[in-house]
Amino acid sequence: MLGPTRGAEYLTGQLLIAMPGMTDPRFQRTVIFMCAHNQDGAMGLVVNRLFGSVNFSDLLDQLDIGIPQPARNLPVHYGGPVESGRGFVLHSTDFLRDGSMQVDDDFALTATIDILRAIATDRGPRHSLLALGYAGWGPGQLDAEMQANGWLNAPPDENLLFDTDLDTKWERAIAKLGVSLTMLSGEAGHA
Repeated sequence: MLGPTRGAEYLTGQLLIAMPGMTDPRFQRTVIFMCAHNQDGAMGLVVNRLFGSVNFSDLLDQLDIGIPQPARNLPVHYGGPVESGRGFVLHSTDFLRDGSMQVDDDFALTATIDILRAIATDRGPRHSLLALGYAGWGPGQLDAEMQANGWLNAPPDENLLFDTDLDTKWERAIAKLGVSLTMLSGEAGHA
């Protein structure tokens, strides 16, 4: 997995918002939290789609964690098309353990069973989002997609990121930029 990079030219810790004209059905109307972006590529989690009918209890059973009634009913998100059998928890930084990757001052990513056990027993982070799979880009790929007007980016917002109103998350992410959907086009403007 890619490590975080804080250079101004990189999108680590930002929201990536699909433009209205996004043609790839895997990413239409998606909001992605960028966990890492550097010269080696990029990795993020889709935060506004669920992973089919899988629920947290089912996942705990499949992993043989042995907690029949989790303290929280955490939705399981579709994190992206890469490694859909691999789980990730995006969470607030009040819970940092061995294996946690701190993205920035507010957000961290952990991919261990220990965090699932902590969440299930109400000893986990204040805010968390569980995802299966991730969105990944090779070196320069995301940069090219940005230049081709495939994506917008915005600073993250804890309320937007962790709330469960997935149906309006894309529109609300765009609204954070202060623009209307009617003003956006997939075409680059040139004078």
